[in-house]
Amino acid sequence: MQYRPLGRTGLEVSAICLGTMTYGQQNTEAEGHAQMDYALDRGINFLDTAELYSIPPKPDTQGSTERIIGTWMKARGNRDKVIVATKVCGLSDMTWFRDDGSPARPNRAQIREAVEKSLTRLQTDYIDLYQLHWPGRPVPYFGSNPTRWKDVSGEETPILETLEAVGDLVKEGKIRHFGLSNESAWGTMRFLHEADARGGLPRVVSIQNAYHLLNRTYEVNLAEVSLREDVGLLAYSPLAQGYLTGKYQNGARPAGARSTLFNRGQRYETPGTEEAVAAYLGIAAEAGLDPAQMAIAFCLSRSFMTSVIIGATTMAQLKTDIDAIDLVLSPEVEAKIDAVHQRVGNPCP
Repeated sequence: MQYRPLGRTGLEVSAICLGTMTYGQQNTEAEGHAQMDYALDRGINFLDTAELYSIPPKPDTQGSTERIIGTWMKARGNRDKVIVATKVCGLSDMTWFRDDGSPARPNRAQIREAVEKSLTRLQTDYIDLYQLHWPGRPVPYFGSNPTRWKDVSGEETPILETLEAVGDLVKEGKIRHFGLSNESAWGTMRFLHEADARGGLPRVVSIQNAYHLLNRTYEVNLAEVSLREDVGLLAYSPLAQGYLTGKYQNGARPAGARSTLFNRGQRYETPGTEEAVAAYLGIAAEAGLDPAQMAIAFCLSRSFMTSVIIGATTMAQLKTDIDAIDLVLSPEVEAKIDAVHQRVGNPCP
């Protein structure tokens, strides 16, 4: 396994992070424990979850993933062996997270409530990396980094309020470090500016955004932010929710697959996507590479990458994905990938 610095924190995280959002719906507690055991044995020291999980979000399964991680850490007595990242909801109409039924907002009161609940479910005294799952302001699309702009307006929680709320919890030792997710270059720089200008507030150490062969929008503005500000990318969906494996090509819906079960793949079913996937599958086949490993290895090779978040529902998938750590793409393969990207762009932002 490779290890990379998490911002300026002094922590070294594995270049592959284990995503856990399937625990509690697609995966049982026992399966989640087995996955984490295997990942830890392979050198992965970084786990990612959220108060929202498992996915798809539902009131009766909210927090289930954190609970499964918590029972695993308690049973194994290994809290000091793992770096745990979780998230608080941003602006949302979902009302089942807070005791008073309020819609989710990343304000001072809600962040404190969310942290206390996450700590209880995780059965720990501290969270290594606490992330704002998505902005507390209206944004054009969920990923906050679209290829097309759409004007939006509405209620928002000031960035300073969010940052001060997190800062209080850092001072109390309940949070060690703060990160963003589904954020834009503007939003990231505003968080950094507030921390630098006011002093004593936590500095953003990472950004968890979608990044994969079908969505390289991070490169447009955020890559420079990552490199110049030491705020590395934690890439989610490196396989575009499985679409880059080819298992959904030509309308296929394999039994047990996420899009088959939940019909939530619309982000990866936009015009031009199937043709783009076919082109990347062709590159992998020509080079004799597993398409999943090629897609993950591409992400791992980026200079702005801190860690690539993988998720699996089977042990076979997990082993294949982790094995991508040993794959180095040739310049010829990278050139072919870039040529396809030049032609098809980012069909799945």
